[in-house]
Amino acid sequence: MRWIDQLPELAATRLNPSVYQYFRRGASAERSVAEATAAWDRLRLRPHVLRNVSQVSTATTVLGTEVSTPILVSPSSLQIQCDPDGEAATAAGVGKAGSLMAVTSNTGVPFARIGETGTPWWVQAYLLRDRGRCRDMLQRAREAGARAVALTADVPVVGALPPTDIPDVWDVVPADNTMANWKVTDRDNHKPGAPARADDLSLDDIGWLHEVSGLPIVLKGVLRGDDARDAVSAGAAGIVVSNHGGRQLDGSVSSAYALPEIVDALAGTGAEVYVDGGIRRGEHAVSALALGARAVFIGRPVLYALTVEGEAGVRRLLVELTAELAHAMTLIGAAQIGDLTPDLVVTP
Repeated sequence: MRWIDQLPELAATRLNPSVYQYFRRGASAERSVAEATAAWDRLRLRPHVLRNVSQVSTATTVLGTEVSTPILVSPSSLQIQCDPDGEAATAAGVGKAGSLMAVTSNTGVPFARIGETGTPWWVQAYLLRDRGRCRDMLQRAREAGARAVALTADVPVVGALPPTDIPDVWDVVPADNTMANWKVTDRDNHKPGAPARADDLSLDDIGWLHEVSGLPIVLKGVLRGDDARDAVSAGAAGIVVSNHGGRQLDGSVSSAYALPEIVDALAGTGAEVYVDGGIRRGEHAVSALALGARAVFIGRPVLYALTVEGEAGVRRLLVELTAELAHAMTLIGAAQIGDLTPDLVVTP
C-alpha cells in the first residue's frame, strides 16, 4: 500500500479525536467529500508514444516563483495540533521539496517564523465585515515574505456539519492554536462561524486587498467560468478551482469537473488557474495539469503527513507525489509540464 493511502489511519491514532474529525469530515451528507477523489479517478489518459522522455522535468513557475514541482500545499487551520511547530514545520518540509505553500490567516504560528524558513508562501485571507481590521494581519504577512494573497470566497457562512457525538474542535483546542497574527481585539470576531466573518464579499474586495497588501490576489473557491472571468476582470491574478474540500455546500460539483470550464473562460487573460480537492495520485496531477491547471494544491494529506512524521513527512509526501507525477509524464509522453495538453485527457 502507498504511504499516502495509509496516512489517514496513522494520523487518526495520533490526533485528538475532535481534531481528526475536523480535518476529515465534510458538510451535510458528505457527498462532495466522497466524490472528490473519485472524480479524478474517472478521468482517462490518452498517451503519446515515440516521444523523447529520456529527461523529464516537473519544474514550473507559480506567479513568477520558480518551483521544482507543481504540487503545492493548501492552507489549513490547526497545524499546530499536528506538530508543535505547526506551519513552520510544514514550510520547512515544503521548502526541501522545492514547493510552495499557502498559510491560513487563522494560523497559530507567527508569520515571521514561516518566513524565516525561506520557503515561498502565500497568505490565505478570510475577511471580516470590518475590512480595516484585516490590514494589520495582511501587513504582517507581507513583511514576513508572503508573495500573494489567496482570498477564500466560498465561506459567506460556515457549511452545515453532520451530527456527531465527538466534541466540537473549537471547544477542545487551546485559544493560542489560532489567530497568532491578529490584534487581540480582533481574534474573538474571527473564530469560525463568528458573526463578524464577512458575508458581504464582492468583486471590490479584490482591488481593496491588492491596494492594502501590495500583493497579487488569487481567488480561492471558484467553480464557475463566469465567476472566474469576473474576478480576473476585477484584478485577480489567479483562480483556485475548489469546493473547499467538500466542507461548504454539499453537492457542489467536483473541482475535476469544474476545471475545464474555468480554464476556457480565462483563456487569453494571462491569469493562472490552480485546482485542489481530492488529488491523491501523480496521475490525478497529470490530468489536472493537462486540463489547464498551472499547479495543484494538496490539503488533508499534508496534515496527516505532518502528524505522522513532522517536517520530514511533509517533504516525503510531496517528493513521492512528484515522483508519481514524473513517472506518469514519462508514460504519457510529456518531457515537461508545458507538454501536457487537454487532448491527453478523456473526461466522462
